[in-house]
Amino acid sequence: MDDGSIDVKRAAREAAYSMPIEAINPADPEPFRTDTWHPYFERLRKESPVHWAVSPEEEVGGYWSVTRYNDIMAVDTNHEVFSSIPTIVLPDPAEDFTLPMFIAMDPPKHDVQRKTVSPVVAGPNLAKLEPVIRERAAAILDDLPIGEEFDWVDKVSIELTTMTLATLFDFPWEDRRKLTRWSDVATAAPESGIFSTTDPELAEQERRTELFECVDYFMRLWNERAAAPPKPDLISMLCHGESTRDMDRMEYLGNLILLIVGGNDTTRNTITGSVLALSQNPDQEKLLRANPDLIPSMVSETIRWQTPLSYMRRRALQDFQLGDKLIKEGDKIAMWYISGNRDETVIDRPNDYWIERPRVRQHLSFGFGIHRCVGNRLAELQLKIIWEEILARFPKIEVVGPPKRVYSSFVHGYEHLPVVIPTRN
Repeated sequence: MDDGSIDVKRAAREAAYSMPIEAINPADPEPFRTDTWHPYFERLRKESPVHWAVSPEEEVGGYWSVTRYNDIMAVDTNHEVFSSIPTIVLPDPAEDFTLPMFIAMDPPKHDVQRKTVSPVVAGPNLAKLEPVIRERAAAILDDLPIGEEFDWVDKVSIELTTMTLATLFDFPWEDRRKLTRWSDVATAAPESGIFSTTDPELAEQERRTELFECVDYFMRLWNERAAAPPKPDLISMLCHGESTRDMDRMEYLGNLILLIVGGNDTTRNTITGSVLALSQNPDQEKLLRANPDLIPSMVSETIRWQTPLSYMRRRALQDFQLGDKLIKEGDKIAMWYISGNRDETVIDRPNDYWIERPRVRQHLSFGFGIHRCVGNRLAELQLKIIWEEILARFPKIEVVGPPKRVYSSFVHGYEHLPVVIPTRN
């Protein structure tokens, strides 16, 4: 089914091409909420691929938008010029609430902290995790109602990814949904509906209160693991790691938020995106069901099509010529992965959902260079397993209403997706 109004999308295209190009602010969350972001980036790729924008949000201000595939690669693979300090999102951090995390660090500190946690998502540990994830995916799917409407995001996408994340942290099982809440709180805009208010200052106070609860909870786990022999969970790795065991409270919180959002939010939105994409492209669903060997290719195509994190921010350490624009030292840059993944000059049929796509792993969703997503294989594994188990059980998943999308230009995801499963195999 079509998840958005044709009239709304037509109006968005007219707006995108009628306004002065300098007025386009790609960081506006509203086009992402309404799924009308496409024409704005299409126009920027054609007319102003390295584009200076000014956000009305004071903490964002002016920034460069990089929207073509090859330009994004040029920035993402050049950490000597483009730093990820102090943050990976466009709003500048408040001076009294800065959260250091290794994705927002440069070498050498980035390298040693990343190396500390990377074994948990390396091949040998993934081989151990696979049967655990499969058992949980099967249990989740077997518990779904047949012939009744339910929310796929809550019942499947959140549940599977939160279970996996709780396993990686060795987090108390009964409290695992706290991880989902903290992930949402960490990235939500005041207008998102996550907080009890839309007032920016009050919403920020609520965010800080909940994130301090997060770090206090994890500090108890840290102290328990630090007093015990090392184990292969993320908290034990951090508290026993030579480069991470002396982190202060805010750096610990920063790395926790990185691991929670990276391990939870992105995968859950791609799982939901896969159901929506196949519903909107029944010819591709038919192909998949006729040939389940296409699941790995479908997974990669969904990750491109969904692009669960729309952009990453960098800061120029020196003047740099990118295309026909001179980026000045100190300028902030947004690499719009969501646009590069639709770049007509690099990707064939970029707006099609095409599970037999040649070079299907040629996408930007995981980033490139030293900051390439450390958990990319785990994300792919969860998607592969859930679809193997879906095809074994359900001949059809019907999307019965439009999705409710996240109000964010950073997290490209879903709050709700109503579905019905008519029958089991």
